[in-house]
Amino acid sequence: MSLRPANPRALDVAAFAEAGQDLSGRWPLAELERLSESAAPEARPGAEDLVQWSLRGEHRPRTGGDPVVRLHLRAEARLFLSCQRCLAPVETLLQIDRSVRFVRDEHQAAELDALSDEDVLAMTRRLDVQAWVEDELLLDLPLVPRHARCPAPLPGAQALGVGDALPEVEGADLPQAEAPEAPRIQPFAGLAALRASLGGPPAGSEAGSGAAEPARPPRRKGRGPAR
Repeated sequence: MSLRPANPRALDVAAFAEAGQDLSGRWPLAELERLSESAAPEARPGAEDLVQWSLRGEHRPRTGGDPVVRLHLRAEARLFLSCQRCLAPVETLLQIDRSVRFVRDEHQAAELDALSDEDVLAMTRRLDVQAWVEDELLLDLPLVPRHARCPAPLPGAQALGVGDALPEVEGADLPQAEAPEAPRIQPFAGLAALRASLGGPPAGSEAGSGAAEPARPPRRKGRGPAR
């Protein structure tokens, strides 16, 4: 008896896995609306942009228990996201390779999911594979998309003395202007003013002596000599 073609928009998980079926295909990226909205506004997916995917069912009988049912999913898509440094589109490859185990009901799924490293879901006869693929691709989006080297400077970059392109800088995403030099602290200024008001010699000098020895900064408590 020939098997009925599986419907990826309403997949009977148990029947698909028990038959050991494989399923694959392509969808226009624009059909995945939530994912398409993540693209840069000036680089929305076109008709030629596709999501490629494949699905394989696994059914392994167990003595004295329910069979182990899994679906193995792979998918790949390319889209342009907004670089978080220069705001220009940056091509991004999304790839997923996931396996999910399916069990009798929600209660068993919650118990096994808490105890197992693998993802566990309740069995369904109407799994929307396209929605599943879209969810997985959304989770694979980078938190901070950016070029390895931006093709154009940021607005105002020339005012900061930055070149035509922004190189990858470890630990810093944006060029920063140099901080203004902190005012020099003169710890004996107050003492000098006090001596002047009392008619004594300026701080750091003694009457009748030559050049005064430079004042040494106080030692920091518990940290050894100041450097």
